[in-house]
Amino acid sequence: MKENLYRFNSDFQTESGIAISGMELFYCTSGEYIHGKSRVVWVCHALTASADCESWWPDLIGTDKALGKANEFLICVNIPSSCYGSTGPLSVNTKTGEKYYSEFPVFTVRDIVNAMIELRKHLRIDNIDLLIGGSMGGYQCVEWAIMEPQVVKNLVLVATGARESAWGIAIHTAQRLAIETDPSFGGKHDDAGSKGLKTARAIGMLTYRSYEAFVAAQSDDDDRTDNFKVSSYIHYQGDKLVNRFNAYSYWLLTKTMDSHNVGRGRAGVESALKSITARTLCIGISSDFLCPVKEQKFLAENIPGATFIEIDSPFGHDGFLVEGKIIGEYVNEFFA
Repeated sequence: MKENLYRFNSDFQTESGIAISGMELFYCTSGEYIHGKSRVVWVCHALTASADCESWWPDLIGTDKALGKANEFLICVNIPSSCYGSTGPLSVNTKTGEKYYSEFPVFTVRDIVNAMIELRKHLRIDNIDLLIGGSMGGYQCVEWAIMEPQVVKNLVLVATGARESAWGIAIHTAQRLAIETDPSFGGKHDDAGSKGLKTARAIGMLTYRSYEAFVAAQSDDDDRTDNFKVSSYIHYQGDKLVNRFNAYSYWLLTKTMDSHNVGRGRAGVESALKSITARTLCIGISSDFLCPVKEQKFLAENIPGATFIEIDSPFGHDGFLVEGKIIGEYVNEFFA
């Protein structure tokens, strides 16, 4: 995929009232965009993913896959507050000449969508033929379909919901508490809070996979009493995230997810969803208890003409990534 960078010409205003000067969006594209002619596919990524959507959704995106074909212009933007190229806590504040770190403001999901809308206009993209995202990426997609119903033509929402649940907020709060217990968090250096981030990731892993997935893949065959296989797995996943992500970004983006509520200021969630005009496909993962299928069913029941599909998978919430091939089959049928 081709790497690109867009720098805003004026200050970006967040919902909290804070203005970001010199904000940048890093994004990846494939295919050629011809104004008014190209078939546009816009992918929105989840919590710790990047703009290189082909790398984390390989069974769904590629020249020989459901999305990213030669006749499509595909784009994915790294969301603000992340640490993969767009403006975030490790960026330099142009007003102070120093990195933001803990002074970077919390972006709401609407802030993120507003930033991407500005990029859309800069690229002269009038219509998004398919807008797709899973988990937090789905939060952006459903919000965008409400904000610009005249732009979004087809919508695919995977393992996501219309608002962050109390369950989700509770998990994120526990993860932030874990980060905050790290005495280095708050320090003005890039790896501040890394031990807390590892613990936060461990908490997250318990919600990303299912009981069946853990038992099937991580059970021990011998009679050991310590040093269990699954313990090593949790440590490995924590270290892996620490090596590629940042505690400030993680702390901020969990706050961003908590802000998600399409009904805020719109006379309620049901009313907001009924304003969506895009053809919509809602996909749930049977074993997902972080964002259970009842949330995708709710989307389908309230978005006019929407279709709901449940994928039987043991991989829990991570099924939206692991089951890319199956998702691709449904997307192919839907988008054909």
